[in-house]
Amino acid sequence: MNRVNLLGMAVAQVRDVAALAGVSPGTVSNALNHPDKVLPATLERVQAAIDELGYIRNDAARQLRAGTNQAIGMIVLDVANPFFTDVARGVEDVLREQRRPLILGSSAQDGEREKTYLDLFEQQRMSGVLITPVGTAIDRLKRLRDRGTSVVLVDRMTRAKEFSSVSVDDKTGGLLATEHLLSIGRRRIGFIGGPASLPQVKNRLAAARAAVDQHDGAELTFVETITMNADAGRAGAEQLMDLPKRKRPNAVFAANDLVALGVLQALTLAGVRVPDDMAIVGYDDIDFAGSAAIPLTSVHQPAIEMGSTAAKLLLDVIAAGNDTAHVQHITLKPELVVRRSTVGKTKSS
Repeated sequence: MNRVNLLGMAVAQVRDVAALAGVSPGTVSNALNHPDKVLPATLERVQAAIDELGYIRNDAARQLRAGTNQAIGMIVLDVANPFFTDVARGVEDVLREQRRPLILGSSAQDGEREKTYLDLFEQQRMSGVLITPVGTAIDRLKRLRDRGTSVVLVDRMTRAKEFSSVSVDDKTGGLLATEHLLSIGRRRIGFIGGPASLPQVKNRLAAARAAVDQHDGAELTFVETITMNADAGRAGAEQLMDLPKRKRPNAVFAANDLVALGVLQALTLAGVRVPDDMAIVGYDDIDFAGSAAIPLTSVHQPAIEMGSTAAKLLLDVIAAGNDTAHVQHITLKPELVVRRSTVGKTKSS
C-alpha cells in the first residue's frame, strides 16, 4: 500500500523507483547512498525514474533507524532579535559546509518553551544542540548529553566541566558602556533591561554599578523589565520620565539595542532631546542601531563569529564522542561603537 502525504496524495517509494527503472530496490539504495558502486547507465535510469515519480528520500527516517540524526538543534532567547539571527547565521555557515541541517527554535525567555524544544530534539535524536539557556538548565542538558546528544552553550559562560561554551565578556561590555556615559559628564544613569536573573543582564548591570561606584556623585537607577524588546524599552523610559526632575537620569544604558530603540522612540515622542537631555547606549550593535533616526551608540558583539565558533566547538565535541577532555570555554571581546545618541554629530556617526 502506497503512503500518502498530508494532502492525501500518493508518495513514491524506493520500490516504485526500482520498478520504473527496471532495477532492484537495493540498486536504488546504492544509487542514492553509494553511487560509485553503480554503473553510470544504471544511475541515469534511476535518476530519470526519481524525476518522473517525484521521489523524495526520507533522510530523517533513515537516520532515526540508524539511531542518529545529523541535524543540529539550536535554541535562542528571542529569534525576533537580530543579534540572535546573526548568531544563527554564523552557525549555519559552518554547518552548511558539513551538510548538516540546522533546526532553530526560540524559547522567548520561557523555561517551559525551552523544555519543549529540548524534549523534541531528544526525541529526534539530534547529534548536537546549541543553546542559550533561559535559566539554570544544566541538569536537563546533562541528561541530554548522557543520552548521546552533544551540547554547547552559546552567549553563556559556564563552569560546568561537561559543556563547551562561547560567550562575550559582558562585564567588560557593561564597563565600556557606563564609563563612556560617565566620560561625557552624565552622572545620573538609568539601566533598563531584564529579567535581572538573566546572566547577560546580571553581568551588564553589575559592571554598570561597579563603574558608577567609582565616581563621586554618580548614581544608577535600575528599571527591570520582563522581556528585552522595544515595548519594554518604551515602558522603561516612561518610568524614568515619571521620576522627579532632580532624580531623573540624564543617560540610559539599555541591556540590548531593541530596548534602546524603544527608549529612543518614547523619548522622541515625549519631546526629550537625545543626546542633549538624555544620552542612550545600547548593546549588541545590530544593523538597526546604526540606521536609527538618531544612530545609537552601542556595545558591539561579534555575533556571526560567536555562532561560527559555537558550531565548530559542537562539531569537535561530536567527533570526540562527548569526551570532556575536549571541552573549551571561549570568551570574545566586545567593542564600543560611538554614535550620535551620546555625543551628537561626530565623524564616527
